[in-house]
Amino acid sequence: MQTFAHPSGRRPAGYWPSPWPAEDAGPQRLAWPWLGRGPGFAREAVVVQSREAIACTMVVLREPGEVYLLRHTAGAGAVAWVERIDPKTLEPIARSDDLAGGPTWPGGLAAHANGSLYVVFGNHAHRLSADLTVLATRALGRPRPYNSFVVLPDGCLATKDFGGLLPGEDPGAHEDLPAELLVLAPDDLSVVGRCALPEPSIARLSSDGDSVYVVGTSTLWRAEWDGAAVTLDERFAGRYRLDPGQTYGWDAVLALGAAWFLDNGEGSERYVGTLRDRGVSRAPLHLVRVDVTSGAVSLTEICGAPDGLVANPPLIDEQRRIAVGYDSGNGVLAAFDVAADGATTPRWTRAQNHGCHPLLFPDTGELVTNDHDATRMADSVVVLDIETGDERLRVDSGSPVQSVLFPAAGWDHDVYTCSFWGVTRISRGAR
Repeated sequence: MQTFAHPSGRRPAGYWPSPWPAEDAGPQRLAWPWLGRGPGFAREAVVVQSREAIACTMVVLREPGEVYLLRHTAGAGAVAWVERIDPKTLEPIARSDDLAGGPTWPGGLAAHANGSLYVVFGNHAHRLSADLTVLATRALGRPRPYNSFVVLPDGCLATKDFGGLLPGEDPGAHEDLPAELLVLAPDDLSVVGRCALPEPSIARLSSDGDSVYVVGTSTLWRAEWDGAAVTLDERFAGRYRLDPGQTYGWDAVLALGAAWFLDNGEGSERYVGTLRDRGVSRAPLHLVRVDVTSGAVSLTEICGAPDGLVANPPLIDEQRRIAVGYDSGNGVLAAFDVAADGATTPRWTRAQNHGCHPLLFPDTGELVTNDHDATRMADSVVVLDIETGDERLRVDSGSPVQSVLFPAAGWDHDVYTCSFWGVTRISRGAR
């Protein structure tokens, strides 16, 4: 594999040095591979391989040729497991034992710098060896899902409970508990730090160094880990709920001196194989920017329509200073130029039913997205030129449902995508 200098220059400590060791490729959620070059996909020269694998969440890479897939069951007492899969056929080579879980919400998997694999799913955390032997298991404190984790520079794991509605859950019976941030030791997953947060959080955590960012239901919070304790930074609070009818934000991308995320997440529990027309927020959906130094907040409308909805983060191209956001409820994908002061101006927009985490190959400008067609019950993988929004590639993934999950860069000029139906690999054909 050819290597290139990652544009951010910020390979995260704590993770295995592979192209894609965790969801969104690392805790800043930049969603760019750390090694390799963009595929340079051509319409006439791609191979698509799909495998039905119900309720898979994400793929991560460890050693060359090692591809791991996280899967789970459903319900209040769900379990998870990890498969090592063939990089090309996608068939299982090895499988872990069932891993204790709990209430279902997609969890997380990461390849750690110590060589182990870690899983957080339901209200449990697990440490596995590379051959998928369980090395440690820890029950977490609350009877709620813990939606994934980030690895801190010293190898500790930070996680928190999910504060949103679960599918089918009665809002009247839902208890809006303020989130609790936990720091876990990597050896035995014991709790070595706790931090009470001021409000619930639905979004996944992000981190940069020892600073952990939590998108609460109204405000972006920051907590600091010093190796012995994790504490809330009470000088920092980026309140982003500024408009009537605006609802909570999702996962934050840490780039260009700011935390970037999308709001109007309320209604995501109404997903029915698509997020299109499932939104309930009265205010237009925004790309939110919170300056990580001052806490100053700015909002940029994606399309200006009500009833917008997302369940995932935007994408920030630091090299080109382009931010890409979307409104899955209204089927709009939009890009913005980012000025030196963080101000945004429209660059391009297109009608597209995108719902999953985006992925970028910085060197080739290939932006990996999806487009769900409810009439055909087909989800397409669509590769765009990030500068123009023009299509470079469109192929059916094999999934009848819209992916709202995680893609990953592969080992050999390829991409993996996951949906609740299964896993797909798109690779270059013969040239």
